[in-house]
Amino acid sequence: MPDLPQLLLFIAAGWLLNLTPGPDVLYIVSNALRSGARAGIVAALGIVSGCFVHVFAAAVGVSALLATSATAFTVLKWIGAGYLLWMGVRMLMAKAPPLVIHATGTAREVDLWRVFRRGFLTNVLNPKVALFFLAFVPQFIAPDAANKALVFLLLGLIFNLNSLPINFGYAWAAAWFARRVEVVQRGMRWLDRAAGALFIGFGVKLAMTDNPAQP
Repeated sequence: MPDLPQLLLFIAAGWLLNLTPGPDVLYIVSNALRSGARAGIVAALGIVSGCFVHVFAAAVGVSALLATSATAFTVLKWIGAGYLLWMGVRMLMAKAPPLVIHATGTAREVDLWRVFRRGFLTNVLNPKVALFFLAFVPQFIAPDAANKALVFLLLGLIFNLNSLPINFGYAWAAAWFARRVEVVQRGMRWLDRAAGALFIGFGVKLAMTDNPAQP
């Protein structure tokens, strides 16, 4: 595992990234706005469940990556760095998309299993989620770690569990402010800027990283 300062940085970065408005947050908030906090919480659980699929798949990939050629490492490094930089610039430039609530402003009856399933599939079927974990998590794994795949799994578990309070908070806040969508959107734009700068920083750091498996 990373040392305490690195672990705290990982947790703080994870919180900030989970606060960032994106497809997942929009899915949670839109369900909460339309159908109440319970629907938003179920949406968050579906999304996090989908993330666990990518964590397990990526852990195997990271283990294999660090044991393979310098060429494979470099290719994935530049793909990951390019993705993080692209995400960062997009977040800095983005405007919060409009959220539409039910005309009456009240919660509607909803199929919670359907909400969960859609959140789960939204992440499982999105290759960008796997690429994110491959680009972000390995930066906090020491080159001399005895079992890199196990450390990756533990960090992925921490990242996903830490996301739950924030995602639940989005659901509760969206339900509470269902009639004040503009207030929520203004806050989202500031979070976009902060997380965009963070993504760019991680992208630059990844681009400058050498393969620890190479002499």
